Parts: sequence; C-alpha cells; structure tokens
Amino acid sequence: MAKIWVEAYGCSASYSDSEMISGLIVNGGHTLAENSEDSDLNVIVTCSVKDATADKMIRKIMDSSSKPLVVAGCLPKAEKTKVEKFAENASLMGPNSIGKTLQVIQSTLDGKKTIALEDSDLSKVGLPKIRLNPAVGIVEIASGCMSECTFCQTKISKGDLQSYRVGDIVRQVKTELADGCCEVWLTSTDNGCYGFDINSDLPELVNTVSQIPEKFFMRVGMMNPMYMPRIREGLLKSFESSKVFKFLHVPVQSGSDKVLNDMKRGHTAKTFRDVAQQFREKFGKFTISTDIIVGFPTETEEDFQMTMQLLEETRPDIGNLSRYSPRPGTDAAEMPQIDMVEMKRRSKLAYELICKISKENNEKWIGWKGEAVFDEEFENQKRGRNFAYKPIFVNEEPKIGDVRTVEITDATVHSLIGKIIR
Repeated sequence: MAKIWVEAYGCSASYSDSEMISGLIVNGGHTLAENSEDSDLNVIVTCSVKDATADKMIRKIMDSSSKPLVVAGCLPKAEKTKVEKFAENASLMGPNSIGKTLQVIQSTLDGKKTIALEDSDLSKVGLPKIRLNPAVGIVEIASGCMSECTFCQTKISKGDLQSYRVGDIVRQVKTELADGCCEVWLTSTDNGCYGFDINSDLPELVNTVSQIPEKFFMRVGMMNPMYMPRIREGLLKSFESSKVFKFLHVPVQSGSDKVLNDMKRGHTAKTFRDVAQQFREKFGKFTISTDIIVGFPTETEEDFQMTMQLLEETRPDIGNLSRYSPRPGTDAAEMPQIDMVEMKRRSKLAYELICKISKENNEKWIGWKGEAVFDEEFENQKRGRNFAYKPIFVNEEPKIGDVRTVEITDATVHSLIGKIIR
C-alpha cells in the first residue's frame, strides 16, 4: 500500500473534491502522506480559472513530476495538452471522474499513465472523505452550470448542470454534523441554478437543511446574478433561519450592461443592485461579496467608470478583483485584447476603491457584541465568524468549534479584531 500526498487549489468545490479523493484513498487501503517529499505518489487537484492560477498549477506540476503524479481537477479537463507538455507521464483525472480515483492511482503506481477525463455517473454526495478542516463540512450540491460566459473555462471543465437530490444532500449534511462539524458549506459551480434540472431550487434546499435539529451554521456559496430574480423572494425567506450566515457571494463582474452582454452573463447591473439592496434592507447587517473583472476586451473607459459607480452605490463588503486574462477555448480569448498598461491602471483604481469600501464597512462593526463560531486556524491565529460571516481575530486562544461571545474593538480591510467577553 502506498503513501499518497493530496493537495488542492481553487474554489471550495475543488477542496471538497480533494477531501473525497483522500477519503477514497484511505478506504482503498492506502495512507495519506504528511507532505509531498514523504509520499510514493502525489495528487494535485488543480484550478484553471485565471492565467496566473493556471501558471501556478503548471509550476506545481513541474515541481511534483519527479514522482508518480496524478493531475486532477479543472486544468487537465480544460487544457489537457498543456498539462501533458509539462508532465508527459502524469495521469489525468477530471473534476467529475472522482469515482475512478483508486483505478487511476493504482495504474500510476504501476508505472502506467491513465487518462480519466470523461464524466462518471457517480454522485459526489455520500462519498467518504477526509476533511481539511474538522469544523467545516463542505457539501457539493451540484456539478456544472447553465451559463455560457465568454471568459470562463468552467463549462469546458465541468459541463452542464447536474444537481444532486435534496434528500441525499440532507443525509450528507447530517453525516458532517455527526462527525463533529459545526459549520456546513453548500457549494457548487453555481448555487443560483441549483435544482432547475430536478424540479427544485436553492431556497427549498436551504429551508430543508435548516430544519435539521442540530445546532450548526450554514454558508450558502456563490450564485450568479442571472438566476436571482427567479429565486430571490424564496431566498430572502429561507435566509431568515438563524442557522444561515447572512452572507451572499454574487459575482456581478462589471457595472456596464454592454460588457455584461458581451460576457454573456445573462444579467444587468440592476439585478445586482436589487439583490444588495433587498437583502440589506431585510436583514440590516448583511455581508455582500462580489467579483469584478477589469480589462475585458470590449470594456471602454466609460464601461469601467460604470463599474466604479456600481461599487460606490452597492458598497460590497468583499470585492474579488481580477484583471481579465484570456483562457484557451473561450470566445473572449479570440477578441482584440486591451493594452496591459491600461488594464493595470484600471485594476489599481478599482483595487483602491474596493479596499476603501471594505475598510469603511468593517469599521461600522466596532463596538458590536455577539456570538462567533471559531472555525479555522489562520496564520497561527484562531479565526471566528459572526452571523454575517465576518472574519474575527482575537488574542485569546479558543478551540476550533467553540462558540464564544466577542466584542469588536478594531477593523482592517479584510477582517474584524475583537476580544472574547468572559
């Protein structure tokens, strides 16, 4: 039996995949190595969302290719030739072929390269897993999406929407809680369209999971704005549960409707405005996270200023900023590209505004007192989350999984600083 090192990059779904791969490895009789140097075989669960990320993956693949290697996740599915160029002997496994994990690993250990990029019919709900964080249960509720965004490789990697059944997801959540998790993340490529293929939707799922009697906290993952008008009223109702973090990740990408149309996003800037306004009006303190792309090929200076105006109007707590980078196989990669100097200028201005808004939003929490669940060790400090999923650092050392009453004493761009009230 072999010692295998598994590492993951990218979104929460990618980390969830790595947990399931690790679980299958252990169930198959192998052991997990503590680092890549101590292993007989390495598994890298990759991300390919940006050029910079893909380049990081290639460097990691090259560094790991002196041993038997399995490259899993989105990159080998989206850019098979590129991966093989830098690791010609590595086995490849797609994000929806996890059911072949043991077969791929065994053949790789035997010196045989295996390519398993085709989708299997194995649901990711109910698979054994080894959690990266014992306090957090990451539950994938679907694979693939319904969008056709011109800048994104996700559809190439993960295909069309395949939602998992509500009952199966509830059983998985119960398993996470029985194993000691105090927090559950519902994640997928796009939570907004969950259930549309099985006559269900996200509000129904959130309501059903909320009815599980144990005490726990639920984070509802990223959802694209284009589906929000269809589910918004139901979601506003389902978020009334005290178990649901008052947090939404809704990536608007641009404040220009022309650019959004060129991106094939399927929504307008007003869609995002309405979401931010209605959830904040109903719940008061509510965390809005969004994504912004600057320098999309058709973005003019006027379009960019519309994005800056949208940020000023909606004041998101978190703004994940990216410079546009052409991804192979996407429509936008064939368009004339914006000058890099201009892209950097826009990126700098947007970054400064996002940081200013985030800091001002966080400073409004100074003096707040309430419960926080401590769910992660981050840079040698314990990090907690309050009801709005705000990250809170304290000087004291609570245990992972503890729920403590805290008072916020200071704020930074990215987090709150507090003390435990004894």
